[in-house]
Amino acid sequence: MNDSLKQFVREHAADDPARLLLAASRYPEIDIPFAVTQIAARRQIRDKLPSWYANEDLIFPSKTAAEQCSSELTAEYKQRLVVGSQSLCDLTGGLGIDSYYFSRKLRQVTYMERSPDYCQAARHNFQTLNTDNIIVQQGDAAQADRLPESTDIFYIDPARRGAGDKRVYALSDCEPCLPPLLPLLLSRAPKVIAKLSPMADLRQTVALLPGTREIHVLSVKNECRELLFVIERGESTESSAVCCVNLTAGKEETFRFTLAEEQAARPLIASAVHPFLYEPNASILKAGAFKSLSARWKLDKLAIGSHLYTSPHPAEDFPGRAFAVEAVRPFNNRLCKELSKSVPQAHITVRNFPLSADELRRRIKIKDGGSIYLFATALADGEKVLIQCRKYIP
Repeated sequence: MNDSLKQFVREHAADDPARLLLAASRYPEIDIPFAVTQIAARRQIRDKLPSWYANEDLIFPSKTAAEQCSSELTAEYKQRLVVGSQSLCDLTGGLGIDSYYFSRKLRQVTYMERSPDYCQAARHNFQTLNTDNIIVQQGDAAQADRLPESTDIFYIDPARRGAGDKRVYALSDCEPCLPPLLPLLLSRAPKVIAKLSPMADLRQTVALLPGTREIHVLSVKNECRELLFVIERGESTESSAVCCVNLTAGKEETFRFTLAEEQAARPLIASAVHPFLYEPNASILKAGAFKSLSARWKLDKLAIGSHLYTSPHPAEDFPGRAFAVEAVRPFNNRLCKELSKSVPQAHITVRNFPLSADELRRRIKIKDGGSIYLFATALADGEKVLIQCRKYIP
């Protein structure tokens, strides 16, 4: 990343990469394919890795590496999972974001990656970032002879791209396939942390990964990003705890429960919609903490399948969105024809409802946006309703 290349990347940051490649002859002093890779990759990390984006000396081996890497918020969160340990081996190093953040909390980190280009970029970047406690090792995590004989923690993020670059999320389709590799990893380290697709089913995955002690469901700005399975040697799967976390720049919402607690919980079912309505954050919805959330917060669930909650008094610090209810309207043809006269604009959410949000919006002819929120859902007796709300501000 010499000065002329950095200047080129800076000046053409908003240009079309395909056109830059076609115009390569106009810039004989610039390695255009490499520069285009840097431009495309930097677009991917601008929001999720602001400190790396601000450093023009860092290099990116591919756009895919930037697409698949952790964000700064999730990488910083993962540092909590290694407290009390000394060493970690990152078996699927990629761009090196996780290795870098782990190295700020551990004595030594081994970055392992089978791509020589990724390894070369990682060595450069770690040196640029003045990080001297990361060992870069080219190798395949699935090969037992390449694994360290002993480390405190193995961290693994199996590749979730199949044939034709198709996205996959089943453990059996990811590479390396973790379940058959897990016994070997636990024989060499007491703990394994696996970053898995947010599409994976928690309970099915726990059954495939015996020894799972904790599952961390991470969302960033209410969008589920990562599932982290913390697996420990000799741990009983029956005691798996789930930590639902929603990360934003200045706030963190957390809700913890166990799979056994959720199975045994008995939710409170609402006899009517009370003055306050609650929608859990994305991590709670992904984890399926529907019954335990109701029991813990003493909130009435609108219906078993609706995943919306209500109460006569505000629930402070609820892990999600809270609303003040203005009206509850039965969903029928007359409402569809007349609602737009009194509510010309609103945000629409559907839960346990026969129409999608787009289908409902077309039917009731209401524009998107504004300060009103409409929740289309079903009550405990099966009645379909639209609940009109505004955000509750204490």
